[in-house]
Amino acid sequence: MAFANEVTETATGETAPLVNDAGNASFFTQLSDSLQSWVQKGPVAYMVTLITGLLLILVGKLLIFWFCRFLKKVFSKSKKINDLMARFVIQVVNIFGWIILVILFLQHMGINMAPVLTGLGITGVILGLAFQETIGNLLSGVMIVIISPFRIGDYIDSGSFSGTVTDMDLICITLSTPDNKKITISNKLVWGNPIVNYSDMEKRRVDLILSVAYGSDVQTVKEVVNSILATYPEILPDPAPMVEVHKLNASSVDYIVRPWTKPEDYWKVYWRFHGEICKKMEDAGIVIPFNQLDIHLVPDSITVVNGK
Repeated sequence: MAFANEVTETATGETAPLVNDAGNASFFTQLSDSLQSWVQKGPVAYMVTLITGLLLILVGKLLIFWFCRFLKKVFSKSKKINDLMARFVIQVVNIFGWIILVILFLQHMGINMAPVLTGLGITGVILGLAFQETIGNLLSGVMIVIISPFRIGDYIDSGSFSGTVTDMDLICITLSTPDNKKITISNKLVWGNPIVNYSDMEKRRVDLILSVAYGSDVQTVKEVVNSILATYPEILPDPAPMVEVHKLNASSVDYIVRPWTKPEDYWKVYWRFHGEICKKMEDAGIVIPFNQLDIHLVPDSITVVNGK
């Protein structure tokens, strides 16, 4: 029966403690033993081991770099993998590549990593409880990459935030707002809210409301609006713009105007229409009303009796 304190004779005639199969020796104990072993071997042997270890890191770094570069080229030619997914996968490969490289380096330096890796199982449970948010962000990022609700460059709404997606990593997503603000949102927060993508479709409908006074000719209003929309090169011919009576308000008749355009031309059409419609309606003799209240004064000679 073997005991944890059993000793064995080395090639130099010295004795060194044996590590039992359960891997009771801690990482720092192994590191201390390795340092003592390097001291006993002498500076030359230590430098040779260190230099070969550094060469191992250099070669591993080059392999990781070239492999990530190879993946980038493959992803750029694939139609099924977008930029967001490519960046995420390359980041994951790069991180795991360095973890493996560090383990190989420590193993090369004489530190037995088997007990350490075994202990990582229990440590992983503890760290998992301590970093629930970080793990949640990582898993949410994986789901975003798999489902692919948006791409780099898409304009999206997520919760109360809006902006153009500029970057994504294992933890967060970066948005750029039209007024040049940078918004960083955790992957978990983005995945946990409805995601509205304004750039994913080829066409987008512009919903415009036009209010005119009661008594305005319906056909004239439609002709004026259609004549304005016909001058917009951003408006798509198919489907054709729609102009219809939408609602009868207290002081106005509301028309709904719905042209179709490309997502990047949405605001051009929206702002231009509102800037031109007042002058065009005025030229056509159509009044655009504002909220008003008519007050009728009762003459003093009229006496109200019993509410009549």
